[in-house]
Amino acid sequence: MAEEILRQALVARLAEGFTISSAGTGAWDGAPVSEGAYLVALEHGLDLSAHRARLLTRELVEPADLILTMARHHRARVDELGGAGKTFLLSEYAGHGRTGGTPAAEVSDPFGGQLEGYRETYDELVALIDQVVTRLQARSG
Repeated sequence: MAEEILRQALVARLAEGFTISSAGTGAWDGAPVSEGAYLVALEHGLDLSAHRARLLTRELVEPADLILTMARHHRARVDELGGAGKTFLLSEYAGHGRTGGTPAAEVSDPFGGQLEGYRETYDELVALIDQVVTRLQARSG
């Protein structure tokens, strides 16, 4: 969901020059999105039917300029694959946490849960990604 939400947010804000892709630290290569993610995305006009999971590899990490993760253990895996220094928790990059010693929050993972959990995660992603796009636009110019 995050990949498509980010892609749509960039288009809506006329931000150009960004390449967006996603991969998972425990993904099954070629697997479709979960039914919950698919249905919640459809509720918001996003079609994830063509999306297929990819396992995160060093070959994906090395050329990336910026990598945003949902959880700390994802970030640790990206760092192991050479992404140290360009990897942030999504909430951290959005400007949440790290002020006054408060750590950035992880994005909840609704996988295997009820549809309402997917809806809550969707809303969380939309709010964070809006702030990420603002930062990306400021960074690019």
